[in-house]
Amino acid sequence: MIGRRVQGSVQGLGRRSLDAVVGLGRMAAFVGTVASHAVRPPWRLRRLVDEIFDVGVLSVAIVCLSGATVGAVLGLQGYVTLSRFGAANSLGAVVGLVLVRELGPVLTALLVTGRAGSAMAAEIASMVTTNQVDGLRMMSIDPVDFVVRPKALAMLFAMPMLNALFIVFALFGGYAVGVELLGLDGGTYVTSMEESIDLRNDVAGTLLKSVVFGALVGAIATYRGYTSEPTAAGVSAATTSTVVTASVAVLVFDYVITALWGV
Repeated sequence: MIGRRVQGSVQGLGRRSLDAVVGLGRMAAFVGTVASHAVRPPWRLRRLVDEIFDVGVLSVAIVCLSGATVGAVLGLQGYVTLSRFGAANSLGAVVGLVLVRELGPVLTALLVTGRAGSAMAAEIASMVTTNQVDGLRMMSIDPVDFVVRPKALAMLFAMPMLNALFIVFALFGGYAVGVELLGLDGGTYVTSMEESIDLRNDVAGTLLKSVVFGALVGAIATYRGYTSEPTAAGVSAATTSTVVTASVAVLVFDYVITALWGV
């Protein structure tokens, strides 16, 4: 009896592992198809601009507000911690490095995933459910080229810009708390930040992370929506799996990029 249970557990683990590998292979093939469409005409610039508006412009408010709040909290907590060691003048350096290296790209990606990525997956899944994707095929229009490509590219282009906005507003929030509220010298705050942030290592690193995160979120959202079940439950599952999978992927790739880029 025990042997059969162990055998069943091993078989179940093997089956789930094979399903995961097959799923990764299908997603890789889907991403390859989207990438091949992205480098050849027709370019569909109007649809791309509309999608960038949906992903980027409509996310500006939540990104900026969240950035200012995170910067303010980081400035307050950093001041309290640094004051214990007599290093309060290094608050600008701490806030700047933490935001540029880690919190900026990661939190921006998580916010955009929850607001735009989920909506993207739900929209494509709804098109699958209402047979709009099949209708495009019947009219000899490739749905990957017409629907998926503009959405994936919009996420790729919008993520770095939203990341920059998040960092700017977070730095402003940290400055407001550290200088205006807690009384630190503004020149010292800004100087320590300028001296600690390096263009090649820090700014280039956050740009790379935001581009990779944008590609990840766009690929996962479009894939989950495009391969969803044509039911209401399928739309819900596609939306939920997009948020969960993309969030985990962002955190995992953040560690990988940080380890490879060098701390």
